[in-house]
Amino acid sequence: MAQTITAAALKSLLDTQATCALIDIREPGEYNDSHIPGASLVPRRQLEFRLGRLVPYRGTHVIVCDDDGRRAPLAAATLEGMGFRQVAVLDGGINRWTTEGYPTEWGVNVPSKDFGEKMQVVHHIAEMHPEELAARRRRGEKIVLLDSRTPEEHRRVTIPGSRSAPNGEVAMHIADLVPDPEATVVVHCAGRTRSIVGARLLQRMGFSKVFDLRNGTMGWLMAGLELETGSTRLALPEVSTAGLTKAEAFAARIAAEDGVRALSIVALQELVARAERENVYLIDVRPTEEYARGHIPGFQWFPGGQAVQRADDLVAVKNGHVVFACDGRVRATVAASWYRQMGFPNVYIVDGGTTAWAASGQPLVSGESPGGPRGYDEGIGGGLPAGYDAAKAQVELITPAALDERRKGASPPVIIFVDTSRDFSNGHVPGARWVPRGWLELTIADGAPSKDTPLIVTCASGLSSVLAGAALKALGYQRVSVLGDGMAAWIRAGLPVEQGLSGVMNPPNDVLTMGTDRTWAEAIQYLRWEEELGKKYETH
Repeated sequence: MAQTITAAALKSLLDTQATCALIDIREPGEYNDSHIPGASLVPRRQLEFRLGRLVPYRGTHVIVCDDDGRRAPLAAATLEGMGFRQVAVLDGGINRWTTEGYPTEWGVNVPSKDFGEKMQVVHHIAEMHPEELAARRRRGEKIVLLDSRTPEEHRRVTIPGSRSAPNGEVAMHIADLVPDPEATVVVHCAGRTRSIVGARLLQRMGFSKVFDLRNGTMGWLMAGLELETGSTRLALPEVSTAGLTKAEAFAARIAAEDGVRALSIVALQELVARAERENVYLIDVRPTEEYARGHIPGFQWFPGGQAVQRADDLVAVKNGHVVFACDGRVRATVAASWYRQMGFPNVYIVDGGTTAWAASGQPLVSGESPGGPRGYDEGIGGGLPAGYDAAKAQVELITPAALDERRKGASPPVIIFVDTSRDFSNGHVPGARWVPRGWLELTIADGAPSKDTPLIVTCASGLSSVLAGAALKALGYQRVSVLGDGMAAWIRAGLPVEQGLSGVMNPPNDVLTMGTDRTWAEAIQYLRWEEELGKKYETH
């Protein structure tokens, strides 16, 4: 059984930078409102899917927290079932932490956002306001506009005329993309962080007229300007020999300046062997299609630009060993450089990357990353969760046809949906109730007061529902069934789907709105908060 830790003891642990992981298992909306600095957000429903990558060494001291101490013990039991040997629960949760006068902060991915604002202030990165950019383009000025986000985000919505140039790729391609270092270059994202980081990278590469677009696509929209959807400007130019030479020279320089260490293949193998007693993070920063063609065994996919944008979604133990790889040195070095600047002490690249690995006679692995770069704001995705096989053995799987017949019967079962409110709204079995998995044990009695109540558990993919079904069996519910393959199977069967938040009485707090999906008021509040992070770095 997990131990408890007092707020005072946790504060001391964090102040001494001890090797530990602080995991906040609440929903994103709760975390966004207030959390302990340094806590990584892993909603309870995602623990089996994500924590094994976020905290790879099972002997790590892991502290789980919630608001009042009701959900954290349930999460701690899950962690112990996953093999974690040193699990503690914050006594009284964040409520007691706050009552005792310890600091909290709001927002998500705060370390990365703080890093971006620090770059803005310390390196005097020039901003261009949306109105100025629009006016200068109307006058016919030649301005290169680069979108530093992922290609998927760029395709969805972007500044008219910009082209996709993810931060993790731009160092490799910039000499061929923008051959004139005197060109005016404006970097944008959805808000602030990635545009600032991208502009700083180009600044270090010698571009003298580089700007970040103030407040990104949100700022553009708030200025009354129209955004573009469905952009096809995704392909980056092939890297020329001259361009590669420049990129490699730049990578060598920043590696020396920022203290990035290169591992030979033998040194990498020696470090990986230590993963049984230390946290070792192995991260391939290339685009997904390159990763799928061949990667070093054990390396997870997380594109370089996103690695700096979402550091606390990737590495929960800051003094662990973080190893980046690409097919050479450039892209891995750029990611490692950012991590060194963010204060991570043990950061490496694989010298020569996958090319060197293959040349040493070691096999590469093909195929997509099972989990992908998943975070608090995303669905579960591919890959089986920890404990899935054991949970599956405890529950009865039923087909869509069987569920459809039972729900139409004289005594229909209680049908619950355990994924996010967004998933529930997108489509659920007619009549299903939303019972979020993070609250399952605490709320199921509201809809099923008797342990003899027939229950059918559903979700989007069929994975979370299996875990939830096993949890219900452990609570003593006798008649539990799970829809095999979830709503994906239901939809394939052509059965009716209900959409919307039917039956949900309180506004959900499990999904955050991001970027241009925010309301005007939300966008203003968010941007003001983000900019305020940089004020502490100003000198007067």
